[in-house]
Amino acid sequence: MGGGDGGLHGEEDDDRSTLIGEAAEESIERTGSLTTAVAHIITGVIGAGVLSLPWSVAQLGWIAGPVLLTVVFPAVTFVSAFMMSDCYRYPDPEVGHLRIRSYSEAVKLHLGEKREKICRVLIVINLWFNGVAYHITTATSIREIEKLICYHRQGHEVSNSCNNQDNSSYYTIMFGAVQVMLSQIPDMHNMGWLSIFATIMSFSYATIGFALGFAQVLENKSIKGSITGIPAANLTEKVLLAFEALGDIAFAYPYSLILLNIQDTLKSPPSENQTMKKASTVAISVTTFFYLCCSCFGYAAFGDATPGNLLSGSAFYEPFWLVSFANACVVLHLLGGYQIFSQPVFPMVEKWATRKYPNNMFVTKQLSMKLPMLPRFQVHVFRVCFRTAYVLSTTCCAVLFPYFNQVLGLIGAFNFWPIAIYFPVEMFLKQRKIRAWTPTWIVFRVLSFLCLLVSVFGFLGSLERICNAKFS
Repeated sequence: MGGGDGGLHGEEDDDRSTLIGEAAEESIERTGSLTTAVAHIITGVIGAGVLSLPWSVAQLGWIAGPVLLTVVFPAVTFVSAFMMSDCYRYPDPEVGHLRIRSYSEAVKLHLGEKREKICRVLIVINLWFNGVAYHITTATSIREIEKLICYHRQGHEVSNSCNNQDNSSYYTIMFGAVQVMLSQIPDMHNMGWLSIFATIMSFSYATIGFALGFAQVLENKSIKGSITGIPAANLTEKVLLAFEALGDIAFAYPYSLILLNIQDTLKSPPSENQTMKKASTVAISVTTFFYLCCSCFGYAAFGDATPGNLLSGSAFYEPFWLVSFANACVVLHLLGGYQIFSQPVFPMVEKWATRKYPNNMFVTKQLSMKLPMLPRFQVHVFRVCFRTAYVLSTTCCAVLFPYFNQVLGLIGAFNFWPIAIYFPVEMFLKQRKIRAWTPTWIVFRVLSFLCLLVSVFGFLGSLERICNAKFS
């Protein structure tokens, strides 16, 4: 974990400033506010991850689970978000004349082109895997609605026929088809309405999950669970399950990849970094509260029988309409959540293609189309083809690996250290010109190393569980 690639100088500095300056000079009307920023963050954060948290707490137990969920990971997310917020303008975080509109541009400006290339690869991989996870979660929720209706009609005693019908692949493909259409939304500036709607949906199912868990605890008249969590067949299995739980929690919190994209939608004054820090404070506080309620009451209600997905696995049968509604809210939320995590990829690839092949008609050509009862509009050929292919690739992967907890854990672990911690810390140290071996430098280096261990352990545990589920 070394320092930066050296100061900005010479032609490299001019090229970098020109690249980012061109993006800043585009005529974009920024109308975002604290409310829309909070909505964007919550849409991106409260998603598939919240449904796996009761299972994660169940693996870690009543001490380690809540501490990691409400203290450690929120604190790390706060630090990462605050560091990233100050990267939007350069050289001054409040009045700098250059706008840095994406995570990769920030890395290029502060850390150099070599690490920016590595960063771009990691970004695409992480955002792509998030899309896979959202496909899996959506298919799980739709399948659960189908099962609940079947249970309600036939009764729990003859529920084998309900369990034997598995249309998950069909539902995954349906979700992909809808996302093909939504992916044609030009950019995040046109998605405020979608994020607000998705945020309402996320609040709805998180609240229902908490309420159902709380009601189950009252019905049980006892709090289930233990300090050490769910017992395993042996120590190795217990450790691997705990590592996977770390990955699931790591998946549930960070949003560093989309932070600058969200910040670029904000109007000023006040300065964008101050609004973004307030939005992060509100969003992370709200998120942590819902995570705590859902996870702890879910574990308290079911103990060792806590399901991998709080709203599936037949954890709750009744009231079937309420559980079905909660799963429907999950589906509607992820319609927007998928776009929040896909939109940063689209302009990145499209701008690269335009610069690489400026004279290629397939890349640059736009077609004028007129549909009945609609005004004439422009269709960008490369945009339609690339975004469609991107969505189809995530759909196919979700069909091949439909493992909810394991996939979420793998993605969370892979994303956590490099994207949420390493690059933000390196940019912070470079931006503030903090010298090596000073107290501040040591603190952030230790933080980065500890988060690296979390990522490694979470990745290994989740990978082993995926291989076991696929090939056993």
